[in-house]
Amino acid sequence: MDSGTHFVMGIALGGLALADPVVANHSMTFTAVMAGTIIGSQAPDVDTVLKLRNNAIYIRHHRGITHSLPAVAIWPILITAVLSLILQDINVLHLWLWTFLAVALHVFVDIFNAYGTQAIRPFSKKWVALGVINTFDPIIFSFHCLGIVLWAFGTNPVWTFSIMYIVIVLYYILRFAVQKAVKKAVHHTLQDEEYVIVAPTMRFFHWRIAAKSKTHYYVGRAYGRTVNIYDKFEIKPLPKTPLIDAAMQDPNLAAFVSFSPMYRWEISELDNGLTEVRLIDLRYRSDNRYPFVAVAHLTDDYKIVTSYTGWIFTEDKLQKKLQIGASN
Repeated sequence: MDSGTHFVMGIALGGLALADPVVANHSMTFTAVMAGTIIGSQAPDVDTVLKLRNNAIYIRHHRGITHSLPAVAIWPILITAVLSLILQDINVLHLWLWTFLAVALHVFVDIFNAYGTQAIRPFSKKWVALGVINTFDPIIFSFHCLGIVLWAFGTNPVWTFSIMYIVIVLYYILRFAVQKAVKKAVHHTLQDEEYVIVAPTMRFFHWRIAAKSKTHYYVGRAYGRTVNIYDKFEIKPLPKTPLIDAAMQDPNLAAFVSFSPMYRWEISELDNGLTEVRLIDLRYRSDNRYPFVAVAHLTDDYKIVTSYTGWIFTEDKLQKKLQIGASN
């Protein structure tokens, strides 16, 4: 989920902690728990700072080790230790418990996004992504905001947030049902698909579709059970050439391939004598464009002059990014 949703979830969990008599009857412990649930709900996303290095490192590691099983155990201990030093005379055990729930809930809800997490590390580095909830879901965010406002106006937070979470659980179940119906509609439309990605959007009935058959990729959208296929690409394996071998050693292209399960490629000769290798993720079609790409420019002797991976919504911006990479 996005940082804003994780933040309001931290507040809601802090309000729900008042169901714990130890927290409810000790104001300083409640203060510590509220701080712990808010910080704990954000802590796993500390790896966002990797963006400051470059997109390749961020793509490879975001929602990786910081969302792993060891991290879920370590984050609450660290947060509890720091808060215990700042706030005196608090119940450390209950602070740890509610902070642990906040961290665990963060990782758990991220599993339902299309991006997913490496939540079962160190047992496996597989990305767990159920793809039923958009990274930002306005319904989930609004429910939390409504619960917080009702609490501010005097409603019982335990009952308020308990009811809210019951409704949200039902909402998740409904999303699974809708996703299943969309997958069935895709099958009726394509018939020959072998692999389908059905990804949510911020609109309840709108879903992104990327599918693969033995011979083609299909890209489209679904509205309810109505499926529209916008693009069809013949599947062509990457050529086994020295140029491609050199390009795929580039950190940006390697990170892209590790992240994208479905992409196509383009190779073109540029006016400046360089050769461009471009990888295009098929999952994120928007306004007739595919904004998530990886690009490398190589010389005739297969040396990489510049490369980039990330979200680019205009060709001009992509070229500026590549120029900056070349100057560095």
